Amino acid sequence: MSGEDVRLRDVVETDLEVFLAQEHDPEAVRRSRFPARPRERFLTHWRTRILDDPTVHVQTILVGDEVAGNLVAWWEGERRFIGYWMGREFWGRGLGTQALGLFLLREKTRPLYADPFHGNTASVRLLERHGFQRSGTVRHGDDEHILLVLNDPAP
Repeated sequence: MSGEDVRLRDVVETDLEVFLAQEHDPEAVRRSRFPARPRERFLTHWRTRILDDPTVHVQTILVGDEVAGNLVAWWEGERRFIGYWMGREFWGRGLGTQALGLFLLREKTRPLYADPFHGNTASVRLLERHGFQRSGTVRHGDDEHILLVLNDPAP
């Protein structure tokens, strides 16, 4: 586990430019199988569907004073999902593990679902480390994703 200072805070407008750049990282796109959106579509989505939706729980991940990424929980029908994105320079240092642990202390809804791309083994391992269990697969377009669920009560 990293000894670096990992914190969460509310998203501010200037974070969106960092999130946009992170979404456009070719390796992140390859691993997540989530296509990068054009700037205006990305910003509109974040401003209207995430930041303006009171049912969405979103936090910026900070490592020291740097914006490292984000964590989001949202409703899809009757299910509450979680998603996250971190800049590549923060991968492989235990920072995602710390950030997700902090987020799960704040996000109390259970069950909580996630559906990472099956080839994104680091993301699957991160979720399983926090108690998410495999409950099947889902398809997004041509890609198979693993459906994971966290049933344990929030601490």
